[in-house]
Amino acid sequence: MTTENATENATENATQNVAGTFVPVCALTDLAEGEPRKETVSGTTIAVVLSEGEVYAINDTCSHGQVSLAEGEVEGCLLECWLHGSQFDLRNGQPVSLPATDPVPVYPVKVEDNTVFVHI
Repeated sequence: MTTENATENATENATQNVAGTFVPVCALTDLAEGEPRKETVSGTTIAVVLSEGEVYAINDTCSHGQVSLAEGEVEGCLLECWLHGSQFDLRNGQPVSLPATDPVPVYPVKVEDNTVFVHI
């Protein structure tokens, strides 16, 4: 499967998510180390992040500033909101710096045959 086909299939399948299933989101090769990628799965906007060889999926909306986390910077397992600087742990969504005090949802991820799947 080519990267282009994987992306097309992910887009088509994202609208067909059934509760309790993993949905293809993008090709692993579509992800650049430390650069969040915004995706929408079943109406939920997420940031998909490849960091230190691991792939993470976190809700794209900062719990403090209501802005896109996919526009932020990644440092290890932390994703920083670009607006006010809150950092969120990609593994559990917990804020590790102020001003955010509420976590954001994270989602299980699996990678098979170069395709990233997310469970919403």
